[in-house]
Amino acid sequence: MRFAPVLHAEWLKVRTVRSLPGALFALFAVTTAFSAVAGVDGASDPESDPLFTALSGAAVGQIAAVSFGAMAVSAEYHNGALRLSLGAVPRRGRWFAAKITAIAVPTLLVGLPAALAALLAARAGLGDTASGLSTAEQVRGVLGCGVYLTLMALLAAGLATLLRSGVATLSVLIPFILVVSFVIGDAAGTAADFLPDRAGQVVLRQTPEGTLGPWTGLAVTALWAAAALLAGAWSLRRRDA
Repeated sequence: MRFAPVLHAEWLKVRTVRSLPGALFALFAVTTAFSAVAGVDGASDPESDPLFTALSGAAVGQIAAVSFGAMAVSAEYHNGALRLSLGAVPRRGRWFAAKITAIAVPTLLVGLPAALAALLAARAGLGDTASGLSTAEQVRGVLGCGVYLTLMALLAAGLATLLRSGVATLSVLIPFILVVSFVIGDAAGTAADFLPDRAGQVVLRQTPEGTLGPWTGLAVTALWAAAALLAGAWSLRRRDA
């Protein structure tokens, strides 16, 4: 079977499993809503980073992105669905590439509008506080936010393929994002800058702080996602369906 029909089949799964479009809708909704609230609160703090404030909803939206990536893969491990998928597409690498593409493209297509909507909603609340943002900084923030959310979804997809469980994946990643980066990360010094969420979120700042720049930070997150996908691909090839 060629790649195009395999991709089409995987897209049908994403579109028809109710929880998956719901996760994408949540990604858009919470990213926009939390940024709008942050914009109102940030208007009273002229010392804050206006770009990071405007796109701070991504810190919550990434949970929906992670959930989408994990659930899209873990659905294959329910009721023998993976055996049927691999029976139709014996080349496991081709099937996995189609699955990952069917996760990455919708996440990016939702993540970019979500980032733009978040920026516009937050700017309305920030008022004059956001007047110093240049067009290039805002474009970089929106593009970087969309790519960052996509990479987090792929990180979850790779880990879910390795662990064969959406619950296990979310149990690892969500505490890691919410606890490790903010609690343990502060005690780890500059090493914390290379955690996947911290590194990727540097692109959301008007004035980056720390070891990494906007695009190098995003590259570090991409390496984390690539490592998870490679581990997942290895597990898929080595283990029985």
